[in-house]
Amino acid sequence: MLVPSRTTDPRRPGKARAASPPGVARARQVIGPAFVAAIAYVDPGNVATNLTAGATSGYLLVWVVVAASLVAMLVQYQAAKLGMATGRSLPRLCRERFPVWGNRLLWLQAEVVVLATDLAEFVGAAIGMRLLFGMPVALSAVVTAAASLLLLELRRRGRTRPFELASAAALLLVGAGIGYDVLVTGHQSAAGLAAGLLPVLDGHASLVLAMGIVGATVMPHAVYLHSALVQGHDAASDAAWRQPALIRRAVRLDCVLALGVATVVNTSMVALGAGLGAATGGRWAGDLLEAHAELASRVGGAAALAFAVALLSSGVSSSGVGTLAGDVVMQGFLGRRVPVHARRLVTMAPAVAALLLGASLTGLLIASQVVISLGVPVALFLLVLFCRDRSVMGPLVNAPLTTRVAGAAGGVVALLGCVLALTTVVGH
Repeated sequence: MLVPSRTTDPRRPGKARAASPPGVARARQVIGPAFVAAIAYVDPGNVATNLTAGATSGYLLVWVVVAASLVAMLVQYQAAKLGMATGRSLPRLCRERFPVWGNRLLWLQAEVVVLATDLAEFVGAAIGMRLLFGMPVALSAVVTAAASLLLLELRRRGRTRPFELASAAALLLVGAGIGYDVLVTGHQSAAGLAAGLLPVLDGHASLVLAMGIVGATVMPHAVYLHSALVQGHDAASDAAWRQPALIRRAVRLDCVLALGVATVVNTSMVALGAGLGAATGGRWAGDLLEAHAELASRVGGAAALAFAVALLSSGVSSSGVGTLAGDVVMQGFLGRRVPVHARRLVTMAPAVAALLLGASLTGLLIASQVVISLGVPVALFLLVLFCRDRSVMGPLVNAPLTTRVAGAAGGVVALLGCVLALTTVVGH
């Protein structure tokens, strides 16, 4: 039984105050990493996909957003538990347990996923800067790289809390911008939103959109990163083995809070798409640049500004998260570490090159989501494989029911991702 200790209260000399039990103090330290991972769930790929879904299908696919978000909560909860129980990231566990050739293959596919993720985030930030400042796309990509480097400075020398707070602020900024636009555009429909929670599809087009939403929601690099982020907290492995129930609750609360906010933001994106689609009589189909123009002409400059700021915040913050994920991937699978600034320069090169060559922004977003979808099955399979193993997880091992649910959900997400990739490639 934990007995609260008593320490002197500096605000009231001579008085004693009850200190938090050690386990509770450790549990508080666990709160935060999920907000960093949640940035991946409101990145520019999500913005484009959700706006398109709302513009072309109204509220029909709200249930897909909610279902995919619930799966994401389960996935990120397991990733956090894995890091807490082992003191290792998912990639490092693979390096310790799989042969060298297997780890090289895993590293290669994960690196491609991180590069594809970076591409989408650069495109989103570039569009945001173009809308806000009229910058050429290529220049905005360079500015985005510099901004993400400044964001990463918050995590230098092991200081994780400022970076987590900045990530939470970016998440709320994206939500505030999208939420404001939803309110001012009008055309909200509570009945439509409620009806959208029913699992219904309407033909092939809505099926493809549903697969796109799922593919843009469950992100492999967020799984790798989250398993490493919890290790920046001194509470990790020791408390996980001594007080597993407390740590389970703390990790679950972190994931539910962070990804719950992301779910509301993503649902708001669908509502904004539905509102703009209704306002234009179906003429607007989800294009990001046109969305800004429609908001400016129909609602006003404030709404257009809020949209641009939300998109820029989404791109810059998720770009920094993507760089951290790349660091975790390389260090975990290969046991090598590249200075984060050098890695930023390397990973931004494909995105900047594509933008300099004048590639279609929408085409780049589509291509990135296809590549990311192909990485989902690998990350989910590895996660379920380790989380069901008591020798790895100890008291934080998955219950059999959790393993079955996670395996089934992961299988469905992986199947949809592969079908989306095949459909997109064949379609284009």
